[in-house]
Amino acid sequence: MSYEEKGTWVYLVVAIVGSTVYLSLVLPQLLDGTPVEQIDYVPAMLWVIGGAIVASIIGRILVEILSPSESTRGDIRDKEIDRLGERVGSSFVVIGALGALVLAMFDADGFWIANTVYLCFVLSAVVSSITKLVAYRRGVPTW
Repeated sequence: MSYEEKGTWVYLVVAIVGSTVYLSLVLPQLLDGTPVEQIDYVPAMLWVIGGAIVASIIGRILVEILSPSESTRGDIRDKEIDRLGERVGSSFVVIGALGALVLAMFDADGFWIANTVYLCFVLSAVVSSITKLVAYRRGVPTW
């Protein structure tokens, strides 16, 4: 498994675990009927994002310690796969931005705007990672 593929696995796991932690902190308050204006989502979101950055760094280091790669430099195939995955994933960032824009136009609470953007960042990370991992296994489509 290449260095880049290992990194993609770490990125995918961190995105899923991080979003699950965030949901476990915020969703119970929402389901209990707490008004969104009173849900203290900002610290939870910031801690999860910061934790995800740290976890990604530590994850990459641990993966390399446990299973060292021959090289940390990507080849042409790695670059093509990365480009494909990022192209697919970036569409969710655009969707999130448009969703946030529409919510802002309708004067939605900041809770909904921030969580729409966060959801689309998570979807982007998950979908781009899955796209890359499929491309590593099946090859880059030639369309």
